[in-house]
Amino acid sequence: MIDHVRGQVSTIGLDHVVIDAGGFGMRIEATPATLAALRTGDEATVVTEFIVRQDAMLLYGFADDDERTCFRALQTVTGVGARTALAVLAVHNPDELRQAVATDDINALQKVPGIGKKSASRMVLELKDKLGAPRQEVAAASPVSQADPSVADALVGLGWQLKAAEAAVETVYQPGMTTAQILRAALQHLGGKK
Repeated sequence: MIDHVRGQVSTIGLDHVVIDAGGFGMRIEATPATLAALRTGDEATVVTEFIVRQDAMLLYGFADDDERTCFRALQTVTGVGARTALAVLAVHNPDELRQAVATDDINALQKVPGIGKKSASRMVLELKDKLGAPRQEVAAASPVSQADPSVADALVGLGWQLKAAEAAVETVYQPGMTTAQILRAALQHLGGKK
């Protein structure tokens, strides 16, 4: 029903963005990676999926059509709803998800909060023929030798002050962490301070 939303980014939260479109402030639930690409005050287009439940109408946003396609496929798995599907995409990009399913990598899927061995096995079984092969070769996430400065920039884009963002990155950083792990840990750290 709502394929995408285009407008000025009004606010960015830890798990959502509000985009001013046609006089409405559209609240869109999204992954940290999608949110990190947005900047308050900038014009943006977000690919969306509109879901109507008995108790709510929710709009989910994605960086591109591929991410939305994976979101839809994940919800066809028994016991996986929109929130869980979004959590999977917060941990794995579409090609990483395809790689995990194609190689029966249950451990990779269990890195998603709330996904146990049984759910991960079900995902592999039920998504095997729905996602296809990875579109690009998936490189193993290489640990960074020092905290990536782009993490602090991403946090500023999400609305945090630069000093607070840099302090959070410095607090959570441990040698061997990937950039994605640093971002997630910093978001959790900052979110716990509110």
